[in-house]
Amino acid sequence: MRKFLLTLTLALVPGLLVALPANSVSASVDVDPHDKQSLQRGAMLFANYCMACHEASLMRYNRIGQDLGLDEDLVEKYLIFKPGTQVHDVMTNVMSQSDAEQWFGAPAPDLTLYARRHGPDRVYRFLTGFYRDDDQPFGVNNTVVSGVSMPHVLEVMQGLPEPRYEERDGRMVVVGVEEATNGKVSPAEFRGAMRDLTNFMDYMAEPVKAERERLGVRVLIFLFIFLIVAYLLKREYWKDVH
Repeated sequence: MRKFLLTLTLALVPGLLVALPANSVSASVDVDPHDKQSLQRGAMLFANYCMACHEASLMRYNRIGQDLGLDEDLVEKYLIFKPGTQVHDVMTNVMSQSDAEQWFGAPAPDLTLYARRHGPDRVYRFLTGFYRDDDQPFGVNNTVVSGVSMPHVLEVMQGLPEPRYEERDGRMVVVGVEEATNGKVSPAEFRGAMRDLTNFMDYMAEPVKAERERLGVRVLIFLFIFLIVAYLLKREYWKDVH
């Protein structure tokens, strides 16, 4: 319990999150499936900001708890908000697809495998790529998905950035966003939070990634030891041939 509360504090207290480079259309992010504290923070952000509209229908809450070191009571308290949902259920949202199409013009995509399909860099750029655009229905646009049909749900954290332009082939092109200063957290803290959220989405897309990497190291160590044994055995067999 104390470990989880510490993780929760790290997600909210200014100055403690990892700072990443300022957003641009070529920004990248370092994901780490072994960083459980980052994954815990990302899970909290996903449950609080994403699941009102999106779902992760291939992922179960209890699997997240097992992988991230959270017991079922903590999962129910901090990650489950939909009435009637049990810890063994999949992560469904509270908005129907028909309502999503009516309000936003398209159903909200399932995000379980989104990071695997598009890559974590694209996910991170999208999350940090919202900017003010008064011509759009929700007053925002995105550097990755031009004409995005969703609101900037993280505006309360980040604030609303202004676009950064660059002249290319005689026309002005949006190449990134300016750092917003009217959010609840600083720009560096927001980028750190989006790194955590991206890290969690990358984990959801392949929950066995951390175990696969650990197993891969063990296999390489075994093969190296076996190579030495095989070489010594070969020398023993062939020493009298010449």
